Amino acid sequence: MHAPPDREVLRTRVLAKLRTVPDFPSPGIQFLDIMPVIADAELLKDTILGLCAPWRDDGITHIAAIESRGFLLGAPMAVALGAGLITMRKPGKLPWHTESQEYALEYGVGTLEVHADACGDSARVLVVDDVLATGGTASAACELITRVGGVLVGCSFLLSVPGLNGTERLAGIRTECLIP
Repeated sequence: MHAPPDREVLRTRVLAKLRTVPDFPSPGIQFLDIMPVIADAELLKDTILGLCAPWRDDGITHIAAIESRGFLLGAPMAVALGAGLITMRKPGKLPWHTESQEYALEYGVGTLEVHADACGDSARVLVVDDVLATGGTASAACELITRVGGVLVGCSFLLSVPGLNGTERLAGIRTECLIP
């Protein structure tokens, strides 16, 4: 892959493409839609390079991507970092033995599952998702990775939502957001 673009220029480009959808998925939620970002081929490539840049020297062996928009970023990040991909899914979506973790969302409760054999004890895992809001989903993902034997290296997000304290919920875990 090529060198990552200037971080500030990339942030400006991503922010210009983000779309806010009011009252989705429920009243009062201001949903940040990344689809215009990933629909732009050049911006998608640069975004993946920008997301990978802080982790290049950390020996990442696996990306744990959170359903579903995390898959869109996690898979190309895994390719760029030469890592395997672990999918963290909603209940009933994985065909093998799973571990599960319930968590609170800003608009309800959810559950994540991962294959019980998703990674071995020497796996160095980076958790990836599109948006860090309250940190509930990411915290559940981190718990699952350690439960199945992985070494949690950190968490990577395209953006964080100000005022929802997601980074505080992940205190003690290295967290990188392209757009803080």
